[in-house]
Amino acid sequence: MSTPVAVVLSELQQATLRQLVDTFVPEVAADDDPTGFWARKGSDLGVDVAIAQQLSSGAVPDDQVEGLRQLLDALHAQGFADAPQEVREAIVHGFMDSDPAALGGLSGLRALTFLLFYAIPDPNSGRNPNWEAIGYPGPQAAPPSPEEAPKTIPITRPDTTDLTLTADVVVVGSGSGGGVIAGKLAGAGKDVVVLEAGGYYNEADFNQLELWAYQNLYRAGGLAQTAEGQIALMTGANLGGGSTVNWTNCLRTYDWVREEWEREHGLEGLAGPDYDRHLDAVSARIGVTDTCSDANGPNQRVLDAAAKLGIDGRPITRNADPDKYDPELAGYMGFGDVTGAKLGTLKTYLQDAADAGARFVVDCRVERVLVEHGRAAGVEGTYLDADGRAACVTVRAPTVVVAAGALDTPALLLRSGIGGPAAGDYLRLHPATAVIGIYDEPQKGWWGAPQAALSMEYANLRDGYGYLVETSHASPGVTGTSVPWESGRQHKTDMARGPISAAMVLLVRDRGHGRVSIDAAGNPVHTYPFDDALDLANFRHGLRTLAVMHEAAGAQEILTLHRKRTHWARAGGETIEDYAARVLAAPLSPFEHATFSLHHMGSARMGKDPETSVAGPFGELHDTPGVWIGDASAFPTASGTNPMLTTMALAHRTAEAIAAR
Repeated sequence: MSTPVAVVLSELQQATLRQLVDTFVPEVAADDDPTGFWARKGSDLGVDVAIAQQLSSGAVPDDQVEGLRQLLDALHAQGFADAPQEVREAIVHGFMDSDPAALGGLSGLRALTFLLFYAIPDPNSGRNPNWEAIGYPGPQAAPPSPEEAPKTIPITRPDTTDLTLTADVVVVGSGSGGGVIAGKLAGAGKDVVVLEAGGYYNEADFNQLELWAYQNLYRAGGLAQTAEGQIALMTGANLGGGSTVNWTNCLRTYDWVREEWEREHGLEGLAGPDYDRHLDAVSARIGVTDTCSDANGPNQRVLDAAAKLGIDGRPITRNADPDKYDPELAGYMGFGDVTGAKLGTLKTYLQDAADAGARFVVDCRVERVLVEHGRAAGVEGTYLDADGRAACVTVRAPTVVVAAGALDTPALLLRSGIGGPAAGDYLRLHPATAVIGIYDEPQKGWWGAPQAALSMEYANLRDGYGYLVETSHASPGVTGTSVPWESGRQHKTDMARGPISAAMVLLVRDRGHGRVSIDAAGNPVHTYPFDDALDLANFRHGLRTLAVMHEAAGAQEILTLHRKRTHWARAGGETIEDYAARVLAAPLSPFEHATFSLHHMGSARMGKDPETSVAGPFGELHDTPGVWIGDASAFPTASGTNPMLTTMALAHRTAEAIAAR
């Protein structure tokens, strides 16, 4: 019997929430509406009810819930209930323009409204009724049966309220770093236990549904953001971690970054053939290939623009099995790859570890590293599965590898009182955004791999820092949250042009940094003041570049993700340079622009100096022998590239150092 959801909104507040949802997504008059898209309001899909349930779930902090209550009361006091659509829109914009707290609250409600409206599936058909109107086909294949796609990694589950294991090595996290270390050490004969906070899912579970993926495969349901609200944070939380949901872009570490890490941070061997050996080894194991990079419309537009402008443009290499790769299904890999072609750690190093006898516990949040006599002694955590079964988990081991991801690894160190003064500092995020081009012809952004081409023209723009130009995953819910909202009609109009839209993405190698701290309950708090002068200059340079590239590729219209719609139309006569000037002048402050981070690094970094780094040059903590950092937290600075291959290569290097002890 399910526990009743606590009521946190009064009837009046619930009614105001419904009116707000229907202000963001109203009924819009249209002459032709075969799917009911234009007539459909947000509340017709129960979006307001779903938001109220989220507020009641305990996932939203009490102070934020109270702030939203006050916001709804303030809207009602302005006559929101009886106002026509145009007046409601004006009231919302007035609140957002005049008060930072209201801007944050309304931005969150707006984003959740659009995420649900464009992603929530009908319980009967399994399809969202808006997909046809926005040109999104939805799931393309039924998942294979459990018999056709068996789970081949045995899972240890507690039989009682306590589970105690003994091992040579316990690895906390199973993503690109932890998975590699587990596989290599188990293969070297070590008794390895892997603890993973997420669940175990494979092709039999991957239904190609966006919301299901966020709820089951991503950290915090895919809804986390920095404390300032400026940057959305998305990362995997499942057996395989980010390598289960990433877009398989296999970029080798830049030479100038390798040289910097060796010269300035003491990571010996990074600039030479020894590190090449690690890159080559992991590339071979995960099947890096150039044969599975078919270009969909957005990727082809990158290549077209690069050719016309005379700048770098190239296909990427990907970790994929050519025998299983299917371009009709590859575009859904951010929701889990139903074909099994993606060769993340789940298919490679974790399977190697299981085959060598490693044990795995999923649904286990590690709360503390055990330290005895000044060195590692194991970990303690809590097991909690989807059925509500709970248990205390203790693993006794003289070697602890912390590889929970750069958002969580430092929090574990801080809860444990280890890691030194740099624990949590130097968090890098690769701030990213998109610029949308609207073309004359269908772009089929959901077909083929999400990323199949890029431009490195501006990767080293200034002093080793710059940005990449890439493409993005077709995700209708996230797209809905990102497209600017000026009015209900305008937002639906922009979304309805999805079939002929293509997004280009910029990804900045950030020089500035943030910090991971913990609150009173030990939960991580991620602060990141996006204010470094070089990073902002490079970010704006990238916005200009994306606009120019879209114009060169033939876009008829261009749209940035600023809150106040910043739009260009070829037919309007404005030059692309004049438009770029408007883009450069638009604000990037919190909630004024949609900025994302899918790459998190550096928050428990390696280096020589215990004052400015957490671990030594091979990953062992300066202050606690036997504890090692095994994920992208160990990066001394941002890599500037999609970090999977670098994470794996450094983990491979760390595994060898552990095995040599």
